[in-house]
Amino acid sequence: MAAPNRGRRPAGAQGKPVRTLVLILIAMVALTGGMFVSGHTTPRLGIDLAGGTTITLKAEAEPGKESAVNETNMNTAVGIIERRVNGLGVSEAEVQTQGRENIIVNIPKGTDSEQARKQVGTTAQLYFRPVLTVAAGGVTPQQPAPTPSASSKDKATDGKKDPAPPAASAAPSATAQGRAVTEGLKAPATTSPSPAASSSADKAADPSQPPAPATTPGGTPETGALDKEFAALNCLDEKSRANAGNNAKPENPMVACGSNDGGKTWEKYLLGPAELDGKDVDDAKGQMDQQRGIWIVTMDFTKGGAKKFQKITAKLSAQQSPQNQFAIVLDGEVVSAPQVNTVLSSNAEISGSFKQQEAQDLGNILSYGALPLTFEEQSVTTVSAALGGEQLKAGLIAGAIGLVLVIIYLVAYYRGLAAIAILSLFVSAGLTYSLMALLGPAIGFALNLPAVCGAIVAIGITADSFIVYFERVRDEIREGRTLRPAVERAWPRARRTILVSDFVSFLAAAVLFVVTVGKVQGFAFTLGLTTLLDVVVVFFFTKPLMTLMARTTFFGGGHPWSGLDPKRLGAKPPLRRSRRTSAPTEPKEA
Repeated sequence: MAAPNRGRRPAGAQGKPVRTLVLILIAMVALTGGMFVSGHTTPRLGIDLAGGTTITLKAEAEPGKESAVNETNMNTAVGIIERRVNGLGVSEAEVQTQGRENIIVNIPKGTDSEQARKQVGTTAQLYFRPVLTVAAGGVTPQQPAPTPSASSKDKATDGKKDPAPPAASAAPSATAQGRAVTEGLKAPATTSPSPAASSSADKAADPSQPPAPATTPGGTPETGALDKEFAALNCLDEKSRANAGNNAKPENPMVACGSNDGGKTWEKYLLGPAELDGKDVDDAKGQMDQQRGIWIVTMDFTKGGAKKFQKITAKLSAQQSPQNQFAIVLDGEVVSAPQVNTVLSSNAEISGSFKQQEAQDLGNILSYGALPLTFEEQSVTTVSAALGGEQLKAGLIAGAIGLVLVIIYLVAYYRGLAAIAILSLFVSAGLTYSLMALLGPAIGFALNLPAVCGAIVAIGITADSFIVYFERVRDEIREGRTLRPAVERAWPRARRTILVSDFVSFLAAAVLFVVTVGKVQGFAFTLGLTTLLDVVVVFFFTKPLMTLMARTTFFGGGHPWSGLDPKRLGAKPPLRRSRRTSAPTEPKEA
């Protein structure tokens, strides 16, 4: 007698549906709890739903270098602009090319749009130029500009961090008020300007005095029209500031304006030829110096940039103020002008009178300032929060209409089975919502209008899985089986069909996500996410719930409104073999 096969579950085995339902319930509770614990109870909204700013930039090449507008340089510019915007702490910002020469920058609401536009629109090359002459460019005679040695000018040293300033002082020193550059390796010998140098600086800062002769670090006088332009430059006038140094080539001297207090006061500079550009800076960032309790900007140069920086600082450190300064010039404006008192090498830091935002902005400019092209701002479009709210409302209404239509179809065609499908749809919606809310802070996911469209499409994909299973169960009932074995026998065939269908949908979503950019990726991501959740819901909720419902009288007994009535489905009578008994035949008489 053969022993029964205990290792294989019979075809009609029903598993443990209650345990499976408990598992998915625990998962839903955990996700919901995570939403409230993290404080992110709603998904992050994209620019088209929450409002924001779209900036269009057009690439322009220098005359004779039109070939510079190519795919490589455009992609490099996209990466630099994206890092600039992200350096402001902007999340969900989008930077992408459009056509051959345009770059589109999308900045969400909640960001300082003017600050972002300044960072994005600052598209000129970054240069380090020696200061030849500096003067108070916009201060009236009644309010003379402070001398370079005690103003917001920067001071450069090398090596380790400077000693902490005294705890109390009657008047801030020049180093405390200004900015210092250190190398971080060894403490330099601090040098103070001589009386002659201070006198020279005072004359340079006094607008009543004529500017000092412009000299390069090598000592060659710079004369001609540029001296006249410098004398006539009025940095208080916005138009004059914008035109200062226009069309100046890197190898030529230039005039420029600069402000160290957010534009309240301005100084004008006569600058020598560029010694370094932004490509020579490997990395820079604004950070808090915990030892001294001040904000600093650290700079790391490339190998070639370090040699150039060492060479120029060696020349500048031998000069008197203000000709021992180098100006950091971006878009024709001096963003900082530290003094150099010693030779510096590959690592340096600028420290002094920085506020947090100033240090971070300067670090951001130094790190991401060098673009391979110049750009012109073509247009700036702002989507208000009200318009974004209207689009969100329209998307939600469209989703609700789609859901209602699916429910009407399920009720009309499947009757009682529609209850199982509707519960499964709500479970899928709950999982989708909680995951979207948690993925916002986790990976930066933002719900935009295409993503809403992907969620609406997912309603049909999820309903299709229920329909496949229900029809397999009905086929089994038509074959003459009762509901409980029909539910279990239909599951293997339905499962294969559902997995193949969802795999194709997920593959399409993955390919779409990889080959597209911008908002279309939101559609692809949402479609892929909801496709995965469809598998989870069908396996861990719909199937176990169907198994439990088959045990009830309403469904198991084939009620006319259950959607599983054998008569309505045209079920065949059960195939049964009947034994026929025949009466024994009497033997024939011979």
